[in-house]
Amino acid sequence: MKLATWNINSIRAREERLLTWLGQERPDVVCLQETKVEDSGFPLAPIKKLGYEVATFGQRSYNGVAIASTQSLVDVSRGFGDGADDEDARVIAATTHGIRVVCVYVPNGQELTSDRYPYKLAWFKRLRAYLDRTAAADQPLAVCGDMNVAPDDRDVWSPEKWQGLIHTSAPEREALAEVAGFGLTDAFRHHNGDRKVYSWWDYRGVAFFKDQGLRIDIIFLTQPLVARCTACTIDRTARKGQDASDHAPVIALLTDA
Repeated sequence: MKLATWNINSIRAREERLLTWLGQERPDVVCLQETKVEDSGFPLAPIKKLGYEVATFGQRSYNGVAIASTQSLVDVSRGFGDGADDEDARVIAATTHGIRVVCVYVPNGQELTSDRYPYKLAWFKRLRAYLDRTAAADQPLAVCGDMNVAPDDRDVWSPEKWQGLIHTSAPEREALAEVAGFGLTDAFRHHNGDRKVYSWWDYRGVAFFKDQGLRIDIIFLTQPLVARCTACTIDRTARKGQDASDHAPVIALLTDA
């Protein structure tokens, strides 16, 4: 099966791009982030026409996550359910193809001096607590999405230029590592060693053409899925062209159970 994650950066602005990509790539499951639309405005019909069932958790103009699958989505949950949920639509989970899939859009954090930075670090702690409470590391689980953190310097085009900035600070990396400590393996790094390949490029300047990017979009897998994962790639082609998202899809290939 083919499992993908993609920060679409507004499904309204990128609907045709998404539909074309789904038709070409035919992922079995795709996690979407930054849909930026309330559930009532999500384009369900054209995606369902392509053979997908869709679960959404949206909000107006900001955030928003969704999971689309070629099989039924069951046990759908939205948010952390920890009694401290805010208004941000950032987490949706469902079971499909025999896998528990958690789609996340981690807060950006803005900058290290912003009040959104400690919020981001606390959010990671909530994510780890959510996994501890609702999942098991010995079961097939995928945690996919825009983590808004480059895990280490291999995931940054210029560690020197990004030193001490948001997405690469030590506390963020430690917070993400704590989530991975649940029993999650970074599928891309597992299959690609030290290769420097990115999933996000700033719209400003010519960052994409210079390949000045970060790898912040990640598919994490528990060991039962690591054993089934044969490859993990980043679809750089989907970032090309006018009106593209600033993120590229990440795709993991899994053998059948």
